[in-house]
Amino acid sequence: MEDIINSLSTYGYIILFAYSFGGGMVAIIAAGVLSYAGKMDLTTSIIVAGMANVLGSSLLFYMGRYNKNALMPYIKAHRRKLALGHILMKKQGDKIIFFQKFIYGLKTIVPMTIGLTKYPQLKFHILNTISAAFWALILGLGSYRAGEVLIKIAAYFSQNPFITPVILLTILGLLWLYVQKATKKKSR
Repeated sequence: MEDIINSLSTYGYIILFAYSFGGGMVAIIAAGVLSYAGKMDLTTSIIVAGMANVLGSSLLFYMGRYNKNALMPYIKAHRRKLALGHILMKKQGDKIIFFQKFIYGLKTIVPMTIGLTKYPQLKFHILNTISAAFWALILGLGSYRAGEVLIKIAAYFSQNPFITPVILLTILGLLWLYVQKATKKKSR
């Protein structure tokens, strides 16, 4: 995380845009912390991250909508995840467009899945823009307000680098278990 913070303070908004385009949360959190430290502007960071997130999700939506045949070879291995995205869309409706911004693993699948359906484009873009704005505001302002604590945590991990891989592997393992369980074929 310290490397990302150093890179953000050097290349700032370009990295923030690129990382947020892919839906990443770490960059907007780091930008909030850097804004707290006075190295970036919080308002500009929130706007850049929100716009990039809107564009990234819109691109995934259009890939699902207009490039279905080109995508199929790549997503065949992820059919269960696409099915999960479709089920979540049916169960949660429009709310899933908001919640997917905050859930790792669904950030790319849900917009693509929605694009594969007959969901209205205009409605998707309006909800996606509102959701991205809330996403950027919540994470940007939250990390700005928690700036001092996050800086102390980053310093602790810098002094104890062996802890970071353990925590990351634990989080990734838990996410993997969740996705495996959620997409597991049910025996009849």
